[in-house]
Formats: sequence, structure tokens, C-alpha cells
Amino acid sequence: MPKWFLAYSWASSPGRLAVAGAVTVGFALLARALRGVDRSGMIAGGMACFLLFVGAGPPGFAALAALFVLTWISTRFGYRRKQDLGIAERGDGRNAWQVLANLAVPAFGSAAFGMTGNRAWLFATAAALAEAATDTVASEIGQTGSQTAVLITTWKPVSAGTDGGITISGTIAGTVAGAVIACVAATGEMIPRSQLWIPVIAGFVGMFADSVLGATVQRRGRMNNEMVNFISTLVAAVLAYGIALWVAG
Repeated sequence: MPKWFLAYSWASSPGRLAVAGAVTVGFALLARALRGVDRSGMIAGGMACFLLFVGAGPPGFAALAALFVLTWISTRFGYRRKQDLGIAERGDGRNAWQVLANLAVPAFGSAAFGMTGNRAWLFATAAALAEAATDTVASEIGQTGSQTAVLITTWKPVSAGTDGGITISGTIAGTVAGAVIACVAATGEMIPRSQLWIPVIAGFVGMFADSVLGATVQRRGRMNNEMVNFISTLVAAVLAYGIALWVAG
């Protein structure tokens, strides 16, 4: 890889690049074996994983692994009921577009840090991962824990699984999931422990952005779920980046 791309990256030596590559291959194969992703999702996830590991190092990978575990568990929580409702995830796992909708932004943030050394990009990366966890867990647990939700734009009751619908149980579970991702990132010193609140708040805001988009443009067929998820992670990343710069200044 070019030196300018690795200027501030964790994997700035051939040995570390080899470690990042080996861990990425192993993680991608494990995700596929657990049916968390299909073949295309395995390839897309592997690319994102590699960029996260190269730029942010082991803490970035640890946060990604925590996201995968939280997503895998929450997706399978109450799976039979989700099948009855017709909202269950496909049995062969997430495809490339679904994976990139959640991981393209944090992968870019990690790469940007590797090129610039600006640590605000690490906050953006952590926040995007936290948002992906917050939104996914909130959605999966909310669908299972309650038969009804409220539409975020009108607060009127809607069926569980409706785009833009939110529940108390899902919101709480999602917030906890986002906090877990932030704690993993802070424990690995990807971000300071005293500032782990930044990705938690940014992830929470991103989750609500997802719900608003779901209740409006997605319900009208103007945007698909993957694009909504991508924009939501972008919202979280931009917010965290801005807060990090403000705090540092």
C-alpha cells in the first residue's frame, strides 16, 4: 500500500499489514460460517474490516467485532416471532449492500485517520460503529419485545417493524449497545475514556435520524433501507467529528 495512505496508520509496517490481513480473513470466514453474512457480504465486510484494522488498529477491529456480536445476537433474538411477522433477516446473512450501509462510513473514517493523523476521525469511526449497533439492536429488540411501536413523526401507534417506528425497549437496548461499542473503543484507547460520551450521543442521534428517514422518505419509496442506514451512520460520524474538534479546540 502507498506510504501516504499509511502515514499515521497503526499498520505502518509490513508485519502489521500482514497481521491486519490475517485477522481480516479469519474474521470474514467466521462471519460467513455463522451465517452473519452471505458471500458478497463476507467480501464487503472483509474490505471494511481491513481498513478499520489498518487505520485504527486492534481497537478498531475490537469495536467492529463487538458490533458483529451484538448484531448477530439481536438478529436471532426472537427469530421465530420475527418470521411470523415477516420481518426476519434472511437465513443466509446480510449481503454486501447491507454490510456497506453500516461499515462504509467507519471504514472511511479509519482510512482518513491513517492518512491525516487527525484523531477526530477516530471519533467519527467509533460513532459510526456505535450508530450501527444502536440502530440494529433497537430495531431487532423493539420488533421482538413489543407488538406495536409509535411512528417517530406522529407518535401514532404502528405495527412492530414499521419503517420509522420506535419502542421504549428497543431504544433502551440500542442505547446500551452503542455504549458498549464506545466502551470497547475507549478501552483500547482508540478514543479517550473521558470522551466516550461523544460516540454514544452521536450514535443515539444517528438512530433517530434513521427513524425519521424511515418514517418519511423510506415509507414513500424514495429511499431504500440501505441508503437510510448509510446516511444515519454518516450523520453520527459528522456529529462526532464536529464535537471532537470543538472539545479539542
